[in-house]
Amino acid sequence: MATAVIMPRQGQSVESCILVEWLVQVGAKVEVGTPVASIETDKAVFEVESPAAGTLIELFFEAGADIPVLTNIAAIGNPGEDVAGLRPSGAAATSAPAAAAPVPAAVPAPVAVPVPATVSTEAPVAVVGAAASGISPRARRVAAEKGVDPASLAGSGPGGRVIERDVLAAAATQPRLSAVAKAEVQRGGLTAPAQGSGPGGMVLAADLTAKSAIAPAAVSAPVASGEPVTIPLKGIRKLIAQRMRDSLSGTAQITLNMSFDATELLAYRAKVKDQAEALGLPNITVNDLIAFVVIKTLRQHPDLNAHFLGDRTVQYPYVNLGIATDTERGLMVPVLHGADKLSLSALSNAIKPLIKACQGGAINPDLLTGGTFTITNMGMLGIESFTPVLNVPEVAILGVGGLFLKPVLKHGEVKHVQAINLSLTVDHQTVDGAPAARFLKALCTGLEHVELMLAG
Repeated sequence: MATAVIMPRQGQSVESCILVEWLVQVGAKVEVGTPVASIETDKAVFEVESPAAGTLIELFFEAGADIPVLTNIAAIGNPGEDVAGLRPSGAAATSAPAAAAPVPAAVPAPVAVPVPATVSTEAPVAVVGAAASGISPRARRVAAEKGVDPASLAGSGPGGRVIERDVLAAAATQPRLSAVAKAEVQRGGLTAPAQGSGPGGMVLAADLTAKSAIAPAAVSAPVASGEPVTIPLKGIRKLIAQRMRDSLSGTAQITLNMSFDATELLAYRAKVKDQAEALGLPNITVNDLIAFVVIKTLRQHPDLNAHFLGDRTVQYPYVNLGIATDTERGLMVPVLHGADKLSLSALSNAIKPLIKACQGGAINPDLLTGGTFTITNMGMLGIESFTPVLNVPEVAILGVGGLFLKPVLKHGEVKHVQAINLSLTVDHQTVDGAPAARFLKALCTGLEHVELMLAG
């Protein structure tokens, strides 16, 4: 009896996942635990493993599909076994490698000669494929390899989507060009006939003819080189875009800036670093120290450790600290739950694995929700001051800048000290400027006397 491969639920907040690619093809033998597909949530990338040993009989979806969690995505069993009962409604089954699939008779396969996008072909071609309904990632790769323009194809996939077999069919009917002829066509100004004088009808350079359809104005106009890159808005990038729009359109954000003298904080960090090996201390960073003092200060200013829910504000008796993290896939905010219960050493040890999991794409989606206050540090990139955007429904977010020399008056003399700028953004719907300023002032005072905060 065949076994279904199911789109797993990656955390309680995930409703669907994007099928990035199939790691094995139909007909392949798999064992229990063999990775069969790569999937992407709006937060991380995971592999789906085979739940049984056998043969991969059928794929129910193509790469690029956005599939609800707990949906059957493939079937594993014995070759030829009936899997109709496992196939979800609306799925586009692939029971044989896509390259071998026939082209439907009703869909004509157009001839596509690889020419630059800025040079028109001899006859206009209706764009009914990729531009109208999209193209699968696999088909896009094959089109680039075969020199086929996907925009000229009529798709036979779900909803008219251009899939691999459409590209292969077009590639099989287009004229074969010698290497020199292909280079000349791609350079522009020449067109290839349907059949050439070379062996087997291959088009040679001598068979190429000048394109008379180009208007003089088009020839004289400057032509940009290269192709524009279209990046679909999906996954974590789509989530970030949506959250940023929601944050700015649904809140009244103001940002307050204040710097603090980092002399004592840097001295304390240096002291801990020197004694870390002897005392078994973790690598305490400047970010760890700032996070620790932020947590302490929030306990005295609960109006900033809160969520604004439109008709009410919810203040929390605990601190779930969000740490904005830059990853290859975009901005992520892992949340350290119960951060107010941790010592400085425990806080430092807890933050680092969260950041590492985000950067490695293996973070549990449930650890990306539930924050009550967020810190975002741009100081390591040389930014001195910026305007952080609220991580709604949180009512406040703290931006941390880099070190800079600040002139201060001490004992009648102007001296320069190392300072760090803090940028506090709050939702003015529920937090007024004065309470926000008092919190920022208290935070700067605590950071300037960090050892006293550690004693509290």
